[in-house]
Amino acid sequence: MNTAGHSEATAPRGLELTPFRGLRYDPDRVGSLASVTSPPYDVVVRPDGVHHLQSADPHNIVRLILPQADTPSTRTEQAADTLRRWLDEGILAADPEPGLYVYEQRDGGDMLQRGVIGALRVSEPAEGVVLPHEDVMPPVVADRAALMRATRANLEPLLLTYRGDGTAAEVVERTAEKPPLLDTTTEDGYHHRLWSITDPTDLARIQSDLAHQQALIADGHHRWATYLRLRAEHPSPSPWDHGLVLLVDTARYPLRVRAIHRLLHGLPVTDALAAVEGLFRVRHLDAPLTEALEALADASCAGNAFLLAGDGAFHLLDHPDPDLLARTIPADRPAAWRSLDAAVLHATLLDHVWHIPEDSAAHVAYIHDTAATVAKAEHDGSTAVLMHPVREEVVRDLARQGVTMPRKSTSFGPKPASGLVLRALEI
Repeated sequence: MNTAGHSEATAPRGLELTPFRGLRYDPDRVGSLASVTSPPYDVVVRPDGVHHLQSADPHNIVRLILPQADTPSTRTEQAADTLRRWLDEGILAADPEPGLYVYEQRDGGDMLQRGVIGALRVSEPAEGVVLPHEDVMPPVVADRAALMRATRANLEPLLLTYRGDGTAAEVVERTAEKPPLLDTTTEDGYHHRLWSITDPTDLARIQSDLAHQQALIADGHHRWATYLRLRAEHPSPSPWDHGLVLLVDTARYPLRVRAIHRLLHGLPVTDALAAVEGLFRVRHLDAPLTEALEALADASCAGNAFLLAGDGAFHLLDHPDPDLLARTIPADRPAAWRSLDAAVLHATLLDHVWHIPEDSAAHVAYIHDTAATVAKAEHDGSTAVLMHPVREEVVRDLARQGVTMPRKSTSFGPKPASGLVLRALEI
């Protein structure tokens, strides 16, 4: 990647979080704040999901993050036109002064997460400031880059984690005791609150604390790669030097780590099982989804394991042939990487057993919701591959070694809702 104009990237620096004038919905101009929010773009993968969000309110953020049109260029132009119209009509308006934003999520139970939203200086992985842990798909990066170029905006924050428990956390906690800018509950039961921090002393405390921290990308690898691409396209200094993020201190608020499942288009379960015969142990489970996932979790304690579905039943694959793994798993990776379920799935099962190209949306879909993955596979006559989540410490350790995991290996959460605060690069 061309990094001309960014020679400062070689200097050792920590996280640099900058205040910005957030774009927010005017609650008097929309049906409700809840009705204009959306999950992140890569969670809303089904057309019916997009249609549902569009129907919730004509100004739902999904019209910006996932515009619906016949061609890529038309989609990006449509999003840019929509954003300009909403700004002209006052649907979205910039806050009067720059600030950082405290964001809180609750699930109605014992889950509470708080973090800080701001414009973070974009840095290369070699700097060791923001650590990626997954590979990305170039077509997705190209799609997100085209959308950001057209809108000249960061439409939704990435989710980054760090471990600090310092003065930044103290400012977050104190801010959360004040009346919020917004307070809404979305249809998934999550309760969202947002505050702005504009006091110079509080801003300085947060920035000073974060200047010594290192962050892990929890969710948003493609958008971070997009930030890097767009920064390289614009001589510094420019607004593209920063990108919108949510930073969560996991010393205070540990994230949940879930798996991302695969849907293999055009591969019936009977064919998938026939191909692995003699290469994996296969057990057919006559059990509901919850019990099948428990069996997967138990099997994962002993080694690589996968749960196949799509024919009305569940099939547990475990105990892979050691010779098969030795032939198919790259030998130049750390042992922790070689033992990942995602590594075995992609290098062994997809590449060598099922001969499925992983980089084609026509062959592989990545779905977060377990039940939805199974239902889609059963409807299409395809194969669902259900995964067991990776532990966060494994993810962080590999990231610190500079080793990226196979794409879509993890799903950290809860993810920030899109539509609560946006960043326009020229406001």
